[in-house]
Amino acid sequence: METSPERRPRGDHTPDTGAPTPAAEPGRPRTERVPHRPTARGGGDQGVPREPGRGHRRGRTNAPARPATVAGRRRRTDVGTGRLFARSTGPDDDPETDGRADPPDPPGRRRVALAALVAAAAASAAVLVAGLPDGSPEPTGRPGAARALSADEADRVAALRVGNLRDVRAGVRVAVGAGGDRVELLGWVDWARPLVYLDVGGPGAGADRGLAQATASTLLVRPDPSALPTPARPPLVPPVDRWRLREPPAGRGLAAVRDLLLSLGADRVDPAGPDGRWLRRETLGGVPVDVVQAPLAGAATPSGGPAPTLWIDPDARLHRLTGRLPDGAPVTVDLVRADRPTLRPVDALGGPPGQPRALTDDEADRLARLPARLRAAGGAAVTVAAPLGPSANLGGAGTLSWAAPSAYLAVSDEDTGRRSLRWIRPGRVAQTPGSPDGPVTPPTPVPTGLLTATARPAADDLDRLVDATLRAATRAPAAAAVRIREDRLADRVVDVVEVPGGRRWWLDRGGLPRRVELRTGRGVWVRLDLTPGRRPGAGPTAAPSAR
Repeated sequence: METSPERRPRGDHTPDTGAPTPAAEPGRPRTERVPHRPTARGGGDQGVPREPGRGHRRGRTNAPARPATVAGRRRRTDVGTGRLFARSTGPDDDPETDGRADPPDPPGRRRVALAALVAAAAASAAVLVAGLPDGSPEPTGRPGAARALSADEADRVAALRVGNLRDVRAGVRVAVGAGGDRVELLGWVDWARPLVYLDVGGPGAGADRGLAQATASTLLVRPDPSALPTPARPPLVPPVDRWRLREPPAGRGLAAVRDLLLSLGADRVDPAGPDGRWLRRETLGGVPVDVVQAPLAGAATPSGGPAPTLWIDPDARLHRLTGRLPDGAPVTVDLVRADRPTLRPVDALGGPPGQPRALTDDEADRLARLPARLRAAGGAAVTVAAPLGPSANLGGAGTLSWAAPSAYLAVSDEDTGRRSLRWIRPGRVAQTPGSPDGPVTPPTPVPTGLLTATARPAADDLDRLVDATLRAATRAPAAAAVRIREDRLADRVVDVVEVPGGRRWWLDRGGLPRRVELRTGRGVWVRLDLTPGRRPGAGPTAAPSAR
Protein backbone atom coordinates (compact mmCIF):
# COMPACT_ATOMS: atom_id res chain seq x y z
CA MET A 1 0.00 0.00 0.00
CA GLU A 2 1.31 3.44 -0.91
CA THR A 3 2.54 5.56 1.94
CA SER A 4 0.92 8.98 2.19
CA PRO A 5 3.14 12.06 2.48
CA GLU A 6 1.92 12.60 6.01
CA ARG A 7 3.23 9.16 7.07
CA ARG A 8 6.70 9.19 5.48
CA PRO A 9 9.21 7.08 7.37
CA ARG A 10 11.74 8.87 9.48
CA GLY A 11 14.75 9.87 7.47
CA ASP A 12 13.08 11.06 4.23
CA HIS A 13 14.83 13.92 2.47
CA THR A 14 13.18 17.07 1.20
CA PRO A 15 13.75 17.90 -2.47
CA ASP A 16 15.21 21.37 -1.91
CA THR A 17 18.11 20.72 0.48
CA GLY A 18 18.37 16.98 0.83
CA ALA A 19 18.48 17.41 4.61
CA PRO A 20 16.70 14.85 6.73
CA THR A 21 13.17 15.81 7.58
CA PRO A 22 12.31 15.57 11.27
CA ALA A 23 10.01 12.71 12.03
CA ALA A 24 6.38 13.60 12.58
CA GLU A 25 5.19 13.68 16.09
CA PRO A 26 2.28 11.41 16.85
CA GLY A 27 -0.97 13.03 15.84
CA ARG A 28 0.70 15.83 13.89
CA PRO A 29 0.83 16.08 10.10
CA ARG A 30 4.12 16.91 8.47
CA THR A 31 4.94 19.81 6.16
CA GLU A 32 7.66 20.35 3.66
CA ARG A 33 10.50 22.71 4.38
CA VAL A 34 9.85 26.32 3.34
CA PRO A 35 12.42 27.25 0.72
CA HIS A 36 14.92 30.06 1.17
CA ARG A 37 13.33 33.49 0.41
CA PRO A 38 15.57 36.53 0.19
CA THR A 39 14.17 39.74 1.57
CA ALA A 40 13.83 42.94 -0.36
CA ARG A 41 17.09 44.11 1.23
CA GLY A 42 18.94 41.00 0.09
CA GLY A 43 19.05 39.38 3.54
CA GLY A 44 19.01 35.70 4.31
CA ASP A 45 16.17 33.55 5.60
CA GLN A 46 13.34 35.71 6.82
CA GLY A 47 9.90 35.09 8.22
CA VAL A 48 6.81 34.72 6.01
CA PRO A 49 5.62 38.20 4.92
CA ARG A 50 2.68 39.67 6.75
CA GLU A 51 -0.61 38.87 4.97
CA PRO A 52 -3.03 41.70 4.37
CA GLY A 53 -5.55 41.93 7.14
CA ARG A 54 -3.79 39.39 9.39
CA GLY A 55 -1.50 39.68 12.37
CA HIS A 56 2.22 38.97 11.98
CA ARG A 57 3.07 35.26 12.08
CA ARG A 58 6.45 33.81 12.84
CA GLY A 59 8.06 32.11 9.87
CA ARG A 60 8.95 28.50 10.38
CA THR A 61 11.27 26.79 7.97
CA ASN A 62 11.44 23.39 9.53
CA ALA A 63 8.58 23.13 11.99
CA PRO A 64 5.78 20.77 11.13
CA ALA A 65 2.41 22.29 10.24
CA ARG A 66 -0.19 22.50 12.96
CA PRO A 67 -3.92 22.03 12.74
CA ALA A 68 -5.90 25.26 12.32
CA THR A 69 -7.34 26.90 15.43
CA VAL A 70 -10.15 29.40 15.79
CA ALA A 71 -9.81 32.05 18.48
CA GLY A 72 -7.60 29.84 20.59
CA ARG A 73 -10.14 27.00 20.60
CA ARG A 74 -9.97 23.86 18.52
CA ARG A 75 -13.25 21.99 17.94
CA ARG A 76 -13.65 18.43 16.75
CA THR A 77 -16.65 16.23 16.27
CA ASP A 78 -16.70 12.70 17.52
CA VAL A 79 -17.79 10.57 14.57
CA GLY A 80 -19.49 8.01 16.71
CA THR A 81 -21.37 10.27 19.15
CA GLY A 82 -21.57 13.59 17.31
CA ARG A 83 -20.24 15.41 20.42
CA LEU A 84 -17.89 18.35 20.07
CA PHE A 85 -14.45 18.21 21.64
CA ALA A 86 -12.83 21.45 22.70
CA ARG A 87 -9.43 22.34 24.02
CA SER A 88 -8.90 25.77 25.51
CA THR A 89 -5.46 27.26 25.53
CA GLY A 90 -4.11 28.48 28.82
CA PRO A 91 -2.30 31.73 29.33
CA ASP A 92 1.04 30.01 28.85
CA ASP A 93 0.06 28.07 25.75
CA ASP A 94 1.63 29.10 22.48
CA PRO A 95 -1.09 29.60 19.86
CA GLU A 96 1.39 28.62 17.19
CA THR A 97 1.84 25.17 18.72
CA ASP A 98 -1.71 24.66 19.99
CA GLY A 99 -2.89 21.12 19.29
CA ARG A 100 0.45 19.33 19.48
CA ALA A 101 -0.74 17.10 22.29
CA ASP A 102 -4.02 16.14 20.57
CA PRO A 103 -4.45 12.43 19.92
CA PRO A 104 -3.82 11.29 16.36
CA ASP A 105 -6.78 11.42 13.95
CA PRO A 106 -7.88 7.95 12.91
CA PRO A 107 -8.12 7.48 9.09
CA GLY A 108 -11.92 7.01 9.20
CA ARG A 109 -12.43 10.31 10.97
CA ARG A 110 -10.34 12.13 8.38
CA ARG A 111 -12.39 10.68 5.54
CA VAL A 112 -15.67 11.71 7.19
CA ALA A 113 -14.38 15.24 7.84
CA LEU A 114 -13.16 15.56 4.26
CA ALA A 115 -16.52 14.35 2.91
CA ALA A 116 -18.34 16.88 5.08
CA LEU A 117 -16.14 19.71 3.79
CA VAL A 118 -16.74 18.67 0.17
CA ALA A 119 -20.51 18.54 0.71
CA ALA A 120 -20.50 21.97 2.36
CA ALA A 121 -18.46 23.45 -0.50
CA ALA A 122 -20.83 21.98 -3.10
CA ALA A 123 -23.86 23.37 -1.28
CA SER A 124 -22.27 26.82 -1.07
CA ALA A 125 -21.43 26.77 -4.78
CA ALA A 126 -24.99 25.80 -5.65
CA VAL A 127 -26.34 28.70 -3.59
CA LEU A 128 -23.95 31.15 -5.25
CA VAL A 129 -24.79 29.95 -8.77
CA ALA A 130 -28.52 30.09 -8.06
CA GLY A 131 -28.11 33.67 -6.88
CA LEU A 132 -26.48 34.90 -10.07
CA PRO A 133 -28.76 37.24 -12.12
CA ASP A 134 -29.94 35.68 -15.39
CA GLY A 135 -32.87 37.92 -16.34
CA SER A 136 -35.45 35.38 -15.17
CA PRO A 137 -37.97 35.97 -12.37
CA GLU A 138 -36.45 35.72 -8.92
CA PRO A 139 -38.42 33.16 -6.95
CA THR A 140 -38.58 33.76 -3.24
CA GLY A 141 -41.33 31.32 -2.41
CA ARG A 142 -40.46 27.90 -1.05
CA PRO A 143 -41.10 24.97 -3.45
CA GLY A 144 -44.08 23.00 -2.34
CA ALA A 145 -45.39 25.89 -0.21
CA ALA A 146 -48.68 26.30 -2.15
CA ARG A 147 -51.61 27.28 0.02
CA ALA A 148 -55.09 28.71 -0.19
CA LEU A 149 -55.40 32.38 -1.11
CA SER A 150 -55.60 34.88 1.71
CA ALA A 151 -58.51 37.31 1.75
CA ASP A 152 -56.29 40.07 0.35
CA GLU A 153 -55.00 37.86 -2.47
CA ALA A 154 -58.50 36.72 -3.39
CA ASP A 155 -59.64 40.36 -3.48
CA ARG A 156 -56.78 41.24 -5.84
CA VAL A 157 -57.75 38.43 -8.22
CA ALA A 158 -61.36 39.62 -8.12
CA ALA A 159 -60.32 43.22 -8.91
CA LEU A 160 -57.88 42.32 -11.66
CA ARG A 161 -60.17 42.78 -14.67
CA VAL A 162 -61.76 46.03 -13.53
CA GLY A 163 -58.26 47.37 -12.82
CA ASN A 164 -57.27 46.62 -16.41
CA LEU A 165 -60.27 48.52 -17.73
CA ARG A 166 -59.38 51.44 -15.49
CA ASP A 167 -55.85 51.45 -16.94
CA VAL A 168 -57.45 51.55 -20.44
CA ARG A 169 -54.69 49.73 -22.37
CA ALA A 170 -51.32 47.99 -22.17
CA GLY A 171 -48.63 46.49 -24.36
CA VAL A 172 -48.81 42.74 -24.85
CA ARG A 173 -46.41 39.94 -25.75
CA VAL A 174 -48.11 36.62 -26.46
CA ALA A 175 -46.70 33.18 -27.24
CA VAL A 176 -48.96 30.31 -28.35
CA GLY A 177 -47.82 26.72 -28.84
CA ALA A 178 -44.26 25.43 -28.87
CA GLY A 179 -41.50 24.42 -31.25
CA GLY A 180 -42.26 24.70 -34.94
CA ASP A 181 -45.92 25.49 -34.19
CA ARG A 182 -45.10 28.46 -31.96
CA VAL A 183 -46.88 31.71 -32.84
CA GLU A 184 -45.61 34.99 -31.37
CA LEU A 185 -47.65 38.19 -31.20
CA LEU A 186 -46.54 41.68 -30.21
CA GLY A 187 -48.69 44.80 -29.88
CA TRP A 188 -51.37 46.31 -27.65
CA VAL A 189 -54.78 45.72 -26.15
CA ASP A 190 -57.25 48.55 -25.46
CA TRP A 191 -59.90 47.35 -23.02
CA ALA A 192 -61.92 50.58 -23.11
CA ARG A 193 -62.58 50.58 -26.87
CA PRO A 194 -62.22 47.47 -27.05
CA LEU A 195 -59.47 46.82 -29.62
CA VAL A 196 -56.50 44.50 -30.15
CA TYR A 197 -53.67 45.49 -32.52
CA LEU A 198 -50.90 42.91 -33.09
CA ASP A 199 -47.99 41.96 -35.28
CA VAL A 200 -48.12 38.19 -35.85
CA GLY A 201 -44.95 36.15 -36.33
CA GLY A 202 -43.14 33.03 -35.19
CA PRO A 203 -42.49 29.77 -37.05
CA GLY A 204 -46.13 28.69 -36.84
CA ALA A 205 -47.73 31.95 -38.05
CA GLY A 206 -48.49 30.63 -41.53
CA ALA A 207 -51.06 32.65 -43.48
CA ASP A 208 -51.66 34.88 -40.43
CA ARG A 209 -48.15 36.38 -40.60
CA GLY A 210 -48.50 40.16 -40.75
CA LEU A 211 -50.73 42.65 -38.92
CA ALA A 212 -54.05 42.04 -37.19
CA GLN A 213 -56.68 44.30 -35.66
CA ALA A 214 -59.73 42.99 -33.88
CA THR A 215 -62.75 44.05 -31.88
CA ALA A 216 -64.92 41.72 -29.84
CA SER A 217 -66.87 40.71 -32.96
CA THR A 218 -64.53 41.37 -35.89
CA LEU A 219 -61.07 40.21 -36.89
CA LEU A 220 -59.12 41.89 -39.69
CA VAL A 221 -55.71 40.78 -40.94
CA ARG A 222 -53.19 42.27 -43.33
CA PRO A 223 -51.15 39.29 -44.53
CA ASP A 224 -47.47 39.85 -45.25
CA PRO A 225 -45.66 36.61 -46.18
CA SER A 226 -42.38 38.53 -46.53
CA ALA A 227 -42.44 39.80 -42.93
CA LEU A 228 -39.60 38.81 -40.62
CA PRO A 229 -40.19 35.65 -38.55
CA THR A 230 -39.90 37.59 -35.29
CA PRO A 231 -42.77 40.06 -34.78
CA ALA A 232 -42.00 43.76 -34.40
CA ARG A 233 -43.87 46.62 -32.80
CA PRO A 234 -46.77 47.48 -35.16
CA PRO A 235 -46.82 50.98 -36.69
CA LEU A 236 -48.95 53.33 -34.60
CA VAL A 237 -50.60 54.62 -37.79
CA PRO A 238 -51.69 51.38 -39.46
CA PRO A 239 -51.48 50.93 -43.24
CA VAL A 240 -54.71 51.81 -45.07
CA ASP A 241 -54.75 49.03 -47.67
CA ARG A 242 -54.91 45.22 -47.98
CA TRP A 243 -56.94 44.54 -44.85
CA ARG A 244 -59.01 41.35 -45.00
CA LEU A 245 -61.90 40.12 -42.92
CA ARG A 246 -61.26 36.77 -41.24
CA GLU A 247 -63.43 34.41 -39.23
CA PRO A 248 -61.17 31.71 -37.79
CA PRO A 249 -62.79 28.91 -35.80
CA ALA A 250 -63.83 29.95 -32.32
CA GLY A 251 -61.38 29.01 -29.60
CA ARG A 252 -58.42 28.67 -31.95
CA GLY A 253 -55.63 30.83 -33.36
CA LEU A 254 -56.04 34.58 -33.58
CA ALA A 255 -59.69 34.46 -32.53
CA ALA A 256 -58.79 32.68 -29.28
CA VAL A 257 -55.96 35.14 -28.53
CA ARG A 258 -58.28 38.09 -29.25
CA ASP A 259 -60.96 36.66 -26.95
CA LEU A 260 -58.46 36.02 -24.15
CA LEU A 261 -56.92 39.51 -24.29
CA LEU A 262 -60.24 41.33 -24.36
CA SER A 263 -61.63 39.13 -21.56
CA LEU A 264 -58.98 40.55 -19.23
CA GLY A 265 -60.96 43.80 -18.91
CA ALA A 266 -64.36 44.21 -17.21
CA ASP A 267 -66.48 47.02 -15.81
CA ARG A 268 -67.17 45.41 -12.43
CA VAL A 269 -65.28 43.49 -9.77
CA ASP A 270 -65.58 39.74 -10.14
CA PRO A 271 -66.81 37.51 -7.29
CA ALA A 272 -63.95 36.18 -5.20
CA GLY A 273 -63.49 32.51 -6.06
CA PRO A 274 -62.83 29.87 -3.38
CA ASP A 275 -60.55 27.66 -5.49
CA GLY A 276 -57.47 29.83 -5.88
CA ARG A 277 -54.02 28.79 -4.69
CA TRP A 278 -51.01 30.96 -3.80
CA LEU A 279 -47.87 29.41 -5.31
CA ARG A 280 -44.93 31.67 -4.59
CA ARG A 281 -43.58 35.22 -4.65
CA GLU A 282 -41.35 36.54 -7.44
CA THR A 283 -39.87 39.70 -8.87
CA LEU A 284 -40.93 40.23 -12.48
CA GLY A 285 -39.41 43.13 -14.40
CA GLY A 286 -38.39 44.75 -11.13
CA VAL A 287 -41.94 44.52 -9.72
CA PRO A 288 -42.71 42.22 -6.75
CA VAL A 289 -45.61 39.93 -7.63
CA ASP A 290 -47.56 37.05 -6.14
CA VAL A 291 -47.90 34.01 -8.38
CA VAL A 292 -51.32 32.45 -7.94
CA GLN A 293 -53.41 29.87 -9.72
CA ALA A 294 -57.03 30.90 -9.84
CA PRO A 295 -60.04 30.82 -12.18
CA LEU A 296 -60.40 34.08 -14.07
CA ALA A 297 -63.93 35.18 -14.89
CA GLY A 298 -64.52 35.62 -18.61
CA ALA A 299 -61.25 33.94 -19.63
CA ALA A 300 -61.78 31.18 -22.18
CA THR A 301 -60.02 27.98 -21.02
CA PRO A 302 -60.42 24.32 -21.93
CA SER A 303 -63.45 22.65 -20.40
CA GLY A 304 -62.28 21.03 -17.19
CA GLY A 305 -58.73 22.32 -17.68
CA PRO A 306 -56.53 23.82 -14.97
CA ALA A 307 -56.98 27.41 -13.92
CA PRO A 308 -54.52 29.91 -15.37
CA THR A 309 -51.47 31.02 -13.42
CA LEU A 310 -51.41 34.75 -12.73
CA TRP A 311 -48.60 37.13 -11.73
CA ILE A 312 -50.31 39.94 -9.76
CA ASP A 313 -48.68 42.92 -8.07
CA PRO A 314 -49.82 44.49 -4.77
CA ASP A 315 -52.06 46.94 -6.70
CA ALA A 316 -54.02 44.08 -8.34
CA ARG A 317 -52.38 44.66 -11.73
CA LEU A 318 -51.75 41.61 -13.86
CA HIS A 319 -48.25 41.27 -15.33
CA ARG A 320 -48.23 37.74 -16.72
CA LEU A 321 -50.67 34.93 -17.43
CA THR A 322 -49.97 31.35 -18.44
CA GLY A 323 -52.56 28.73 -19.26
CA ARG A 324 -54.23 27.05 -22.21
CA LEU A 325 -56.57 28.24 -24.93
CA PRO A 326 -59.88 26.41 -25.45
CA ASP A 327 -58.22 24.16 -28.05
CA GLY A 328 -55.60 23.11 -25.50
CA ALA A 329 -52.70 25.13 -26.94
CA PRO A 330 -50.39 26.55 -24.23
CA VAL A 331 -50.36 30.33 -24.05
CA THR A 332 -48.27 32.92 -22.22
CA VAL A 333 -49.34 36.57 -22.05
CA ASP A 334 -47.03 39.31 -20.75
CA LEU A 335 -48.55 42.75 -20.16
CA VAL A 336 -46.21 45.74 -20.54
CA ARG A 337 -47.86 48.37 -18.37
CA ALA A 338 -45.59 51.26 -19.41
CA ASP A 339 -46.30 50.79 -23.15
CA ARG A 340 -49.78 52.24 -23.69
CA PRO A 341 -50.07 54.56 -26.70
CA THR A 342 -53.41 55.66 -28.10
CA LEU A 343 -54.47 53.18 -30.77
CA ARG A 344 -56.02 54.03 -34.13
CA PRO A 345 -58.45 51.47 -35.56
CA VAL A 346 -58.21 50.95 -39.31
CA ASP A 347 -60.93 52.47 -41.49
CA ALA A 348 -62.72 49.14 -41.82
CA LEU A 349 -63.22 49.24 -38.03
CA GLY A 350 -64.45 52.82 -38.08
CA GLY A 351 -61.22 54.75 -37.61
CA PRO A 352 -60.58 56.91 -34.52
CA PRO A 353 -63.64 57.19 -32.28
CA GLY A 354 -63.40 60.96 -31.89
CA GLN A 355 -65.79 62.81 -29.59
CA PRO A 356 -69.33 62.53 -30.99
CA ARG A 357 -71.54 65.56 -30.56
CA ALA A 358 -74.61 67.21 -32.05
CA LEU A 359 -74.20 69.21 -35.26
CA THR A 360 -73.68 72.93 -35.13
CA ASP A 361 -76.04 75.09 -37.15
CA ASP A 362 -73.50 75.41 -39.98
CA GLU A 363 -72.94 71.65 -40.07
CA ALA A 364 -76.67 70.94 -40.05
CA ASP A 365 -77.20 73.40 -42.92
CA ARG A 366 -74.38 71.78 -44.91
CA LEU A 367 -76.02 68.36 -44.49
CA ALA A 368 -79.46 69.70 -45.47
CA ARG A 369 -78.05 71.11 -48.72
CA LEU A 370 -76.40 67.80 -49.67
CA PRO A 371 -79.04 66.67 -52.29
CA ALA A 372 -78.73 69.91 -54.24
CA ARG A 373 -74.94 69.76 -54.19
CA LEU A 374 -74.96 66.16 -55.42
CA ARG A 375 -77.23 67.02 -58.36
CA ALA A 376 -75.03 70.01 -59.18
CA ALA A 377 -71.89 67.84 -59.09
CA GLY A 378 -73.51 65.39 -61.51
CA GLY A 379 -71.32 62.40 -60.68
CA ALA A 380 -68.05 61.14 -59.25
CA ALA A 381 -65.24 58.69 -59.78
CA VAL A 382 -65.52 55.85 -57.27
CA THR A 383 -63.19 53.39 -55.55
CA VAL A 384 -64.58 50.53 -53.44
CA ALA A 385 -63.33 48.83 -50.26
CA ALA A 386 -65.79 46.26 -48.95
CA PRO A 387 -64.63 43.48 -46.59
CA LEU A 388 -67.92 41.60 -46.65
CA GLY A 389 -66.70 38.21 -45.44
CA PRO A 390 -63.75 35.80 -45.25
CA SER A 391 -64.34 34.85 -48.88
CA ALA A 392 -65.67 38.20 -50.06
CA ASN A 393 -63.08 40.92 -49.50
CA LEU A 394 -64.13 43.16 -52.34
CA GLY A 395 -62.43 46.11 -53.99
CA GLY A 396 -63.10 47.93 -57.21
CA ALA A 397 -63.46 51.13 -59.17
CA GLY A 398 -65.91 52.83 -61.52
CA THR A 399 -68.17 55.83 -61.92
CA LEU A 400 -71.36 57.04 -60.30
CA SER A 401 -73.99 59.44 -61.67
CA TRP A 402 -76.56 61.23 -59.47
CA ALA A 403 -78.23 62.53 -62.62
CA ALA A 404 -78.98 59.09 -64.16
CA PRO A 405 -79.03 57.82 -61.33
CA SER A 406 -76.77 54.72 -61.65
CA ALA A 407 -73.31 53.34 -60.88
CA TYR A 408 -71.07 51.23 -63.11
CA LEU A 409 -68.37 49.29 -61.23
CA ALA A 410 -65.72 46.66 -61.82
CA VAL A 411 -65.54 44.62 -58.60
CA SER A 412 -62.91 42.04 -57.67
CA ASP A 413 -62.49 39.62 -54.80
CA GLU A 414 -59.02 40.41 -53.51
CA ASP A 415 -58.52 36.88 -52.14
CA THR A 416 -59.63 34.81 -55.13
CA GLY A 417 -58.88 37.34 -57.89
CA ARG A 418 -62.28 36.79 -59.53
CA ARG A 419 -63.74 39.94 -61.15
CA SER A 420 -67.21 40.95 -62.23
CA LEU A 421 -69.14 44.02 -63.46
CA ARG A 422 -72.06 45.63 -61.60
CA TRP A 423 -74.63 48.07 -62.89
CA ILE A 424 -76.52 49.48 -59.93
CA ARG A 425 -79.66 51.62 -60.05
CA PRO A 426 -81.96 52.44 -57.11
CA GLY A 427 -83.56 49.13 -56.12
CA ARG A 428 -81.98 47.10 -59.00
CA VAL A 429 -78.60 45.48 -59.60
CA ALA A 430 -77.28 43.66 -62.66
CA GLN A 431 -74.04 41.67 -62.44
CA THR A 432 -71.86 39.51 -64.68
CA PRO A 433 -70.44 36.19 -63.41
CA GLY A 434 -67.08 36.44 -61.64
CA SER A 435 -64.01 35.37 -63.60
CA PRO A 436 -60.22 35.60 -63.12
CA ASP A 437 -60.15 37.17 -66.58
CA GLY A 438 -62.69 39.89 -65.77
CA PRO A 439 -61.84 43.56 -66.38
CA VAL A 440 -60.06 45.61 -63.71
CA THR A 441 -61.93 48.80 -64.71
CA PRO A 442 -65.37 49.14 -66.32
CA PRO A 443 -64.92 48.72 -70.10
CA THR A 444 -66.47 50.80 -72.83
CA PRO A 445 -68.65 49.87 -74.61
CA VAL A 446 -70.64 48.03 -71.99
CA PRO A 447 -70.41 44.23 -72.47
CA THR A 448 -73.52 42.53 -73.80
CA GLY A 449 -73.50 40.15 -70.84
CA LEU A 450 -74.18 43.01 -68.45
CA LEU A 451 -76.93 44.46 -70.66
CA THR A 452 -78.77 41.14 -70.70
CA ALA A 453 -78.15 40.20 -67.05
CA THR A 454 -81.18 39.68 -64.83
CA ALA A 455 -81.84 42.58 -62.49
CA ARG A 456 -82.20 41.73 -58.82
CA PRO A 457 -82.64 43.62 -55.56
CA ALA A 458 -79.55 44.69 -53.65
CA ALA A 459 -77.89 41.49 -52.47
CA ASP A 460 -75.01 42.57 -50.25
CA ASP A 461 -73.81 45.55 -48.25
CA LEU A 462 -71.90 47.00 -51.18
CA ASP A 463 -75.11 47.12 -53.24
CA ARG A 464 -76.95 48.72 -50.33
CA LEU A 465 -74.25 51.37 -49.83
CA VAL A 466 -74.24 52.38 -53.51
CA ASP A 467 -78.05 52.43 -53.51
CA ALA A 468 -78.14 54.77 -50.48
CA THR A 469 -75.52 57.05 -52.10
CA LEU A 470 -77.62 57.36 -55.27
CA ARG A 471 -80.82 58.09 -53.32
CA ALA A 472 -79.11 60.89 -51.34
CA ALA A 473 -79.52 63.14 -54.41
CA THR A 474 -83.30 63.12 -53.91
CA ARG A 475 -83.63 63.56 -50.16
CA ALA A 476 -81.43 64.78 -47.35
CA PRO A 477 -80.33 62.36 -44.60
CA ALA A 478 -82.39 62.35 -41.41
CA ALA A 479 -81.96 65.31 -39.12
CA ALA A 480 -80.83 63.18 -36.12
CA ALA A 481 -77.20 63.22 -37.23
CA VAL A 482 -74.07 63.27 -35.07
CA ARG A 483 -70.64 64.69 -35.85
CA ILE A 484 -68.12 61.99 -35.01
CA ARG A 485 -64.83 63.80 -35.58
CA GLU A 486 -62.76 65.94 -37.87
CA ASP A 487 -60.49 64.02 -40.25
CA ARG A 488 -58.41 64.42 -43.40
CA LEU A 489 -58.92 62.66 -46.71
CA ALA A 490 -56.97 63.34 -49.91
CA ASP A 491 -55.42 66.40 -48.24
CA ARG A 492 -58.84 67.86 -47.46
CA VAL A 493 -60.28 68.59 -44.04
CA VAL A 494 -63.59 66.78 -43.64
CA ASP A 495 -66.27 66.37 -40.99
CA VAL A 496 -67.33 62.76 -40.40
CA VAL A 497 -71.11 62.84 -39.86
CA GLU A 498 -73.10 59.74 -38.91
CA VAL A 499 -76.78 59.46 -39.78
CA PRO A 500 -79.36 56.85 -38.73
CA GLY A 501 -79.03 53.49 -40.47
CA GLY A 502 -75.31 53.14 -39.76
CA ARG A 503 -74.12 55.44 -42.56
CA ARG A 504 -71.41 58.07 -42.45
CA TRP A 505 -70.81 61.00 -44.79
CA TRP A 506 -67.35 62.54 -44.99
CA LEU A 507 -68.21 66.11 -46.04
CA ASP A 508 -65.61 68.67 -47.01
CA ARG A 509 -66.06 72.29 -45.98
CA GLY A 510 -67.77 72.97 -49.32
CA GLY A 511 -70.49 70.41 -48.53
CA LEU A 512 -69.43 67.73 -51.08
CA PRO A 513 -68.97 64.09 -49.97
CA ARG A 514 -65.49 62.60 -50.19
CA ARG A 515 -66.41 59.26 -48.66
CA VAL A 516 -69.58 57.35 -47.78
CA GLU A 517 -69.54 54.42 -45.34
CA LEU A 518 -72.00 51.76 -44.21
CA ARG A 519 -71.64 49.62 -41.08
CA THR A 520 -72.37 45.97 -41.74
CA GLY A 521 -73.76 43.30 -39.47
CA ARG A 522 -70.24 41.91 -39.09
CA GLY A 523 -69.06 45.10 -37.41
CA VAL A 524 -66.99 46.41 -40.34
CA TRP A 525 -67.45 49.53 -42.44
CA VAL A 526 -67.60 49.23 -46.25
CA ARG A 527 -66.84 52.44 -48.11
CA LEU A 528 -66.96 54.36 -51.34
CA ASP A 529 -64.28 56.99 -51.87
CA LEU A 530 -65.63 59.72 -54.16
CA THR A 531 -64.04 62.31 -56.41
CA PRO A 532 -67.04 64.52 -57.27
CA GLY A 533 -67.29 66.20 -60.69
CA ARG A 534 -69.47 66.24 -63.80
CA ARG A 535 -69.41 62.89 -65.50
CA PRO A 536 -71.19 61.47 -68.50
CA GLY A 537 -73.95 59.03 -67.61
CA ALA A 538 -72.59 56.15 -65.52
CA GLY A 539 -73.13 52.74 -67.05
CA PRO A 540 -75.50 51.63 -69.79
CA THR A 541 -78.16 54.02 -71.04
CA ALA A 542 -80.80 51.31 -70.95
CA ALA A 543 -82.05 49.80 -67.75
CA PRO A 544 -81.27 46.14 -67.17
CA SER A 545 -84.15 43.81 -67.80
CA ALA A 546 -86.27 42.88 -64.81
CA ARG A 547 -87.24 39.22 -64.59
